[in-house]
Formats: sequence, structure tokens, C-alpha cells
Amino acid sequence: MKTPRAKPVTGAITGSRPPSMVLPIVGTTFFRLVLNTARRFAYPFAPVLSRGLGVSLAAITSLIAINQVTSLLGLLVGPLSDRMGYRKMMVAGMAMLGLGMLAAACFPIYAVVLVALFLAGLGKSIFDPAVQAWAGRRVPFHRRAMVIGILETSWSASTLIGIPVVALLMERYGWRSPFLVMGALGCIGATALFFIIPDENESSAEKASSMDYLGAYSVLLASRPALGALGYAFFVSAANDNLFVIYGAWLEESFGLGLVALGLGTSLIGVAELLGEGVTAALSDRFGLKRAVIAGLTLSVVSYLLLPFLDTSLTAAMTGLAILFFIYEFTLVTSLSLCTEMLPGLRATMMSAFFATAGLGRVQGALTGGAVWQEGGILATGCVSGGLSFLGLLCLLRGLKGWDRPRR
Repeated sequence: MKTPRAKPVTGAITGSRPPSMVLPIVGTTFFRLVLNTARRFAYPFAPVLSRGLGVSLAAITSLIAINQVTSLLGLLVGPLSDRMGYRKMMVAGMAMLGLGMLAAACFPIYAVVLVALFLAGLGKSIFDPAVQAWAGRRVPFHRRAMVIGILETSWSASTLIGIPVVALLMERYGWRSPFLVMGALGCIGATALFFIIPDENESSAEKASSMDYLGAYSVLLASRPALGALGYAFFVSAANDNLFVIYGAWLEESFGLGLVALGLGTSLIGVAELLGEGVTAALSDRFGLKRAVIAGLTLSVVSYLLLPFLDTSLTAAMTGLAILFFIYEFTLVTSLSLCTEMLPGLRATMMSAFFATAGLGRVQGALTGGAVWQEGGILATGCVSGGLSFLGLLCLLRGLKGWDRPRR
């Protein structure tokens, strides 16, 4: 008896991308750009917000720190996304952004802005695992990195496009105007995504998605590849933030860069991130995701260790930073594509845990980065970041030993 050929999920990308997937990918990327901008814009404009709200700069930085907690709350909604459906959670994330930002625009007081930015961060923590899981379900594995690479351009675009637009809005219409614009776009995004994202067909959902809430994390903790990926996420994120929080101080102390030059340097990092995401989309599927992640992480270790030797000139230092952030972004985005297939029935659970663990790593790197820099300068920073990345490589190699993606 001839076995009938399984039908692909409606809207999935097969040999070539059907037109039905173009609008969901473009729309999701754009509205994720809005979410990322909302999450990041408070950093460079903290002094503007402090003056507008009539509070100290320390109060604004505390607001930013509280916002980081939302990455951990994503752990609570991962299994919920697997059970309720990814489209619903993506819509919910955009709605949180829209309502929070509009509230801040209408009621410009510190408590409301605190809640607004918290909701923006929580919306991102709900949205990101859901969109990664949605791509994992809809896109065949051999095209996964291409689509996720496209989706991840929204991160670098928030630096290259989103932040400059926020600056123009603040300059022309006041500090409250970005809240109004992002709030409106959030509400529009919630509505648009409901219509352009295909609804999950219950018959196509993986059986594991119906397990109880705690059972989802029991499966994750019993998976060696998943645990290896979480260890990798923690260490590479700690390594990156260990450098990121002090690179401005390094450039200022070693080469006398002012604020404008540091801003241009940040833009260069944004360009490097964009290139990393583009190369992921173009090459990672062809090279193989496992090999691409391992190669990228190995190059990251080498780049961190070589960075102190580039302290001889500004050109060398900026080139080294650009290359390092390019490699980091390429490796991270490729690893996201790989992780979407580690627990096929619990994709949102897996990705929520990945983002939460990476968030913990960023907190650790940010907390220790200043002390490492003060104790040993760029040499200590490079060695610590290189060492942390090497630990991430060991975790990944251990987790992926003998692993191959499930065949369905």
C-alpha cells in the first residue's frame, strides 16, 4: 500500500517562497521594528525623558533597569503560546505596546511612563518567542535561516532607522510625540497581524503543544540540546554585554572621542549587525546551521581575544568592533534558527527560555563589565569576553553532540 504524501502546512515556504508568505514576513518585520525601537529608545534619550518628566536621570535609568525584568517574564508565556497559538500572542504583544505608549502620551507622568515601557518590554518578550515559533512551524528547516535572518533585521533597523526617527519627532514635536506614534503603530500592528498572519490549523499543531504548563518545562529540562543552547545563550550574551557597556569608555579614553563620534560609532555597530543578519539570511542555510553557529562562535572567541591588540589606532579599534559585532549577530541569528527545531512541539517554550537565559547573561555582563574594565582595561575585557564565549562554545558542542533535527 502506497503511503500518502503528507501535505505541507498552509502557507509554508517550500521550494520557492509562495506569495502568501511575503506579506506576513514583511508585516511582522516592520511591526517588530516598532517594538524594538520602543524597547531601545529610552537608552540614548534618557536625559530628554528626565527633563520632560521632571525627574532625575537616576530615576530614568532605574526605569530602564526595571524594563529588563520583562525578558524573564517571557518564561511564563512560552508554554501558553504553544497552547493558545502564535498569532494570538503576537497580536497580544503589539496590543500591549500600543496601549502602553498611548497611555504615556496622554498622561505624561513618571508612573505611567514606567508602566508604558514595562508593557513595551513585556510585549516584546511575548512577541519574540511567538514569531520565532511561528517561523519554525511555517518555514521548512532548509529555509529557516533565510526567513529568521529577514525577521531579525528589525533589531539593527531599530538603531539605524527607529532611533533617528524618534530623535526627529522629539526635536520637532516634543518628547511625548514618539509615544503617540509608537502607540498608534502598536494598535495598527495588533489589528494588521490578526488579518495577515495565517491562523494555526489545529490539525497541524504538534501533539506536544497540548501538554500541561509545567510539563512543557520538564521536557525542556530533559533535553540535552535545549540545555546546551541555554548555556550557550547565557555565556555569549554575558560576553557581548561585558564589552558593550564599556566600549564607549574605551574609545573615549584611548582616542578622545566625543559624543558625536561615539554616536557614529554606534551607527557603525548597527550597520555591522544588519550585515550579520543579511549574511545569515543569504548563507547560513547553505552552509548548514550547526556548522555556521560553531564557526561563528569560534571566530567570536578569536575576535574578543584580538581586540586588545587593536588599541593602537582608532581605525583599527573601530574596524575590530565592527567585525566582532558582525560575527556576533551572524552567530546569534543563526542559532535562533537552529533552536526553533530543537523542541518542535514546544517552540515558543524553547525560544522563551532562550531569550530569558540570554537576558540573564546580559544582566550579568552589564553588572561585571564596568568592574572588569576598571581592573584591567580593554585587555581584561577582551580576555573575559573571549573566555565566556569559549564556555558558550563548550555548552553548544556538548548539547549538539549526536543531535540532528527531528524528521517529520
